[in-house]
Amino acid sequence: MLVIRFFRVGKKNQPSFKIVVTDKRMPPRGGRFVEEVGFYNPLTKEKILQRERIKYWLSKGVKPSDTVYNLLVSEKILEGKKIALHKKSKKEAKETSAPVEPVSEKPTEEIIKEETKEAAEPIKEEKTE
Repeated sequence: MLVIRFFRVGKKNQPSFKIVVTDKRMPPRGGRFVEEVGFYNPLTKEKILQRERIKYWLSKGVKPSDTVYNLLVSEKILEGKKIALHKKSKKEAKETSAPVEPVSEKPTEEIIKEETKEAAEPIKEEKTE
């Protein structure tokens, strides 16, 4: 399966990225790619995108990575909302989650007593003649 994603180039602590169409199984820091369709430098915010080639590959069913998708949305090549890439903190996740309602209205002690009564009763077998 082909994807559009960043291909890291540049020195240590000086990242810059080629935007390439590649097989999903190829490593992101090396490996072969089908075509280079852009360039992005996050330090200088420099972006060079080949709009026609990106639209061509998207029409062929190639999926962009989440970060590339957000870049294409901000450059108005794609329409839609950006994908949230950051994770919510555990505190926010607890606050936003719905409160859990108990399954039954009986306390668990009563449920346990009923189950033990049923288990203690002998099983009645009907004879068929």
